[in-house]
Amino acid sequence: MAADPHNVVRLILPRHRPGRPGNEYSDAARLLRAWQDGQILRSDPEPALYVYEQAVTGRGGDATVIQRGLIGALRLEPLDAGIVRPHEGVAPGPVSGRRQLMEATEANLEPIFLLHDPGEPDEPGAAGRLVEEAASARPPLAEAVTADGLRHRIWAIADPAELAAITADLAPARPVIADGHHRYAAYLELQSRHRAAGDGPGPWDYGLALLVDARAYPPRVGAIHRVIPHLDPETAAELAKAAFRVRALPGGQARLAAAVGELAEASSRGTAFVIAGGERTYLLTEPDPLQVDAAMPAGTSEPWRGLAAAVLQELLVSRLWGIPDNERSIGFVHNDAAAAVRAADEVPGGTAVICSPLSAADVYAVAARGELVPRKSTSFDPKPRTGLVIRTFADS
Repeated sequence: MAADPHNVVRLILPRHRPGRPGNEYSDAARLLRAWQDGQILRSDPEPALYVYEQAVTGRGGDATVIQRGLIGALRLEPLDAGIVRPHEGVAPGPVSGRRQLMEATEANLEPIFLLHDPGEPDEPGAAGRLVEEAASARPPLAEAVTADGLRHRIWAIADPAELAAITADLAPARPVIADGHHRYAAYLELQSRHRAAGDGPGPWDYGLALLVDARAYPPRVGAIHRVIPHLDPETAAELAKAAFRVRALPGGQARLAAAVGELAEASSRGTAFVIAGGERTYLLTEPDPLQVDAAMPAGTSEPWRGLAAAVLQELLVSRLWGIPDNERSIGFVHNDAAAAVRAADEVPGGTAVICSPLSAADVYAVAARGELVPRKSTSFDPKPRTGLVIRTFADS
């Protein structure tokens, strides 16, 4: 918020001043209108889909494209229809908050992130072809390089014939939600409230989404590590021996990279974890199949039971360590093993659980069966940058 008076965080994470009328949602709505009135934000003159590119920039200015997709309005479908497929669950509090923000601003302030796999066609369909043509032959509407070194560019596709071709090509798609489960649930909740109020069809029947062809641009899935306070690594390792092969490794932050390397090698052969804290580090491998099976919830499929994240949650954390699966008992660190160990060291006797990432294929297999992976199991990257495209209901 301090970086710029027009930073989009002022809309998506508004902070209400105590004593002023209204709330944080009405504040965001007022600010959005002020930015529109002041031409800080301007509506495009015609309907469009937006090609969005993310690329890694090098020192010489060269860029390697890592993801391209389409941002546009997605027709909402109930989750039980199997058209838009989630892979994670949601909590009611965050869903309600996101719905209230959309309701107040009458806008989708940021896109959810969807992946679809069109299979193996002999050549790209209309959507893929037009995405690549727009990015290679047209000047971008906007371009920026963010602090993480990613270059972001967007192009508009507004020709009615091209839009119709893209729509027809993508009609059979059954995308998986990579990121934005709470926002999609909020889309559906807002739509339901309008229908309950007797409102007819309207902009609440759609939600803003980035759709990426996972065949052309395979997703990167990062690990989400656990931080367990008040459980020291020695005790954690001793308890784990009831179901795992446990081997001590050289400890400390200086040797963590070597431990992560051993974890990657062990994970290629089966389920494995590293637990670390202070100067202690242990590698956990070869979970007992009988105990794995006994720990799994009834009715879960074999693909779900085979997930390392399921073994972590159901066998190691819940059964062997006796720790409830909630935000008060477990912390989470995305994609940074060293940060997870530092976080564990900040509390008395804490333990970090270093995990390998789930594969995209595992996520697709579970989602295709209508199941959800254990919470905080996946971190898809790169996510769309907030602030490049906003969808307002008045212009939809």
